[in-house]
Amino acid sequence: MDEVTRGWLIYELTNSAVQLGLVRGIQAIPFLLFSPLAGSAADRYGRKTQLVVAQVANGLLYAATALLIFTDQIKPWHVYITAFLMAIVQTFQQPARASLVSDAVPAGCLTNAIGLNAMVINVARSVGPALAGILIAIFGTGSSYVVQSVFFFFATGWTLQVHVARRSTENAESSTGPRESIGRSIVAGWKFSWRNEAVRMGLITSLIVSLFVTPFTTLLPVFARDLLGIGATGQGMLLTAIGIGALCSAVIIASVGDRLPRGVLMLGSVMLYGCILMIFAASPWFQLSLVMMGIAGLCTVHSNALVQTVIQFYSPSEYRGRTMALFYMHRVVVTVGSMLVGALSSFLGPRWAVASTGAMGTLAMIIIYVAIPRARLIR
Repeated sequence: MDEVTRGWLIYELTNSAVQLGLVRGIQAIPFLLFSPLAGSAADRYGRKTQLVVAQVANGLLYAATALLIFTDQIKPWHVYITAFLMAIVQTFQQPARASLVSDAVPAGCLTNAIGLNAMVINVARSVGPALAGILIAIFGTGSSYVVQSVFFFFATGWTLQVHVARRSTENAESSTGPRESIGRSIVAGWKFSWRNEAVRMGLITSLIVSLFVTPFTTLLPVFARDLLGIGATGQGMLLTAIGIGALCSAVIIASVGDRLPRGVLMLGSVMLYGCILMIFAASPWFQLSLVMMGIAGLCTVHSNALVQTVIQFYSPSEYRGRTMALFYMHRVVVTVGSMLVGALSSFLGPRWAVASTGAMGTLAMIIIYVAIPRARLIR
């Protein structure tokens, strides 16, 4: 809802397409600057507390934005400042929330739980933008922020009811020690993430997907309008196909769960994802492109959910916040990848740009599969 509403609001205030990109780009900065701190704090001071505080802060920021809109005081700089502050809050939310999944379910149910989480997220990604659009059309952008604020306060009430084992906080204190500095705690998390082979492979896989594969969506408007001739409606159908594929993938993972061979599927889904992008880039037919986007959505969740499972499963509780913080830094890499595919498009054209980045992603996974046999043995 925020992505739709914030974009609409800044465009209403500025009539500038450039600022549409800037207000989204500025939200990547906190993930780069504060992710290590957020992960260390989650491991040291309690994940549930950190999540509750972050959600209350988010609700207050949305309420403040709504108040500025309703009082006609809203200015473009307000949109930028609140976008930056909300990104900081989300930087602290995500590693705490992800780590709580492992604390709240038995280890044997972790893959199912992460798959279920992915399923709910994909439903929200489908319903949220539509709800925001309806509210904006009928009541204006302020109403959307009011609803978002209310949702966050409801979420806080439900989070307070979550019961998790005390071991997460106790392990953090016994492992890192309450006197250890935040800086040393962050470095310890980095060292663990590199030395643990399974966690390292999960993070490398996430890096490759975020840099070479996921950013192709930046060029979807070009494909829709100029190459396939299907317009905005067709672009919406392509995005819907991705969402349907992602939802199906999440249902499979939530159902089958830990019976899946994680390493093989983690690497294989990224290989297939890259190949699908090459076919999509060459496709002159909308129907074929639609099918490819459905399969791409299937690969997205398979790779993403399994990477999360591998990182959480092989991270002890006292390190899990820090390893998940590193995982969520992929948002910064996606921004870099979007710039890369945009630059390649200006030199090679959009078809070759998407095909070449997809090929690089597939090639990187093949190299890992062949050169590091243990990666495909990860369970």
